[in-house]
Amino acid sequence: MATSETNLATTSDSGFLALANTDFTSLIAEELDGLDLSFERIKIPGAGGTMYETPGDDGEPEQVKDFCAVVLHHHAMNGYYKAEYTGGNQPPDCGSYDGATGVGDPGGDCKACPLNQYGTGKNGSKACKQKRRLYLLREGEVFPLLLSLPTCSLSAFTKYIKRLLGKGHKSNAVVTRFTLKRETNKTGVAYAQAQFAIARPLTEAERALVEPMTTQAKAYSQRVAFDHDTSTDDCAEYVDIETGEVIQPLIGGR
Repeated sequence: MATSETNLATTSDSGFLALANTDFTSLIAEELDGLDLSFERIKIPGAGGTMYETPGDDGEPEQVKDFCAVVLHHHAMNGYYKAEYTGGNQPPDCGSYDGATGVGDPGGDCKACPLNQYGTGKNGSKACKQKRRLYLLREGEVFPLLLSLPTCSLSAFTKYIKRLLGKGHKSNAVVTRFTLKRETNKTGVAYAQAQFAIARPLTEAERALVEPMTTQAKAYSQRVAFDHDTSTDDCAEYVDIETGEVIQPLIGGR
């Protein structure tokens, strides 16, 4: 596995201006006709490490301490498995792409669902796992990547979105820098939490090209299979009893 460390340098406008004359929908229709629609993923480590795993140019994943991308689209995603997950790509018994309405068994209103309560899962967690799926576009690329934020990173992402809105920005109007931060709960257990910061605003020319990509990413978001990313599930198994915060253990992290 290759290892690299990105530097937050001034980003050249040419990277996102490369989207000119790129029709995402046509690319998918022509190149993925008859193939399973899937996106490469950026992964947050489970127990052990504070480096993202990103797709590498040579087909091998790279480990990076940080990276920059535009958040084209993001949405809530809940999933409940009756039996303990043992691998594979099987869909959950009940899933929700908006975090509000579940489809399957038991289905219905996610907010009122008893499986959405602390104490129904392992170690005091929720039986239904909450994540947020982010569609990210890195500079110089024309195909989005997926990042599934685990429960323990949702509060940091919410704060970041509020900061953006306070500055009059939408998430697809800036280049976001992604890092991982080591945190420790009151009992001394360490965990990795995703962190977000504005690297720079997009230029007017870039925003004009990113907007259509956002529309296309939204259109395809619910056609992407429900993923069960085991690399981000560990944090849902540990809960701070005093605060109710779901935490991710970090053992031997860098």
